This record gives sequence, C-alpha cells and structure tokens, in this order.
Amino acid sequence: MPTPFWQKSSYCGEGDACIHICASPTGTIGLTESGDPRGATIRIAPIALAALLHALKKDALHD
Repeated sequence: MPTPFWQKSSYCGEGDACIHICASPTGTIGLTESGDPRGATIRIAPIALAALLHALKKDALHD
C-alpha cells in the first residue's frame, strides 16, 4: 500500500493548528491534525465530506 500524500489546508496559517487531508486508494478521504499527522485519522466518503463542508460554510450545524 502506498504511503498517503498528506496535504495541508490552504486555509491554514502559521503554526500547528491545521488540518491535513489525503485521498486513499479505497476512495475515502483522510483527515488528520498537523500536531500529529501520523496519529489518529478520520476516514470519510467524499460525498459526506462535501456535505459537512457545505453545512459548515452555511453555518447550519448550530441547531
């Protein structure tokens, strides 16, 4: 299995409070934090990630 290529979010500034993302060979998207990118990861389907990002952008998760 190839080593995943983790990419830092373009919204990240300086420091270690960033999100890293990678595509896996199985078709899922991996998310991890920059403080420990080899630590815990979240695997999510692309459609689910798109729905989450859409909800966050619309600020629809407060209810």
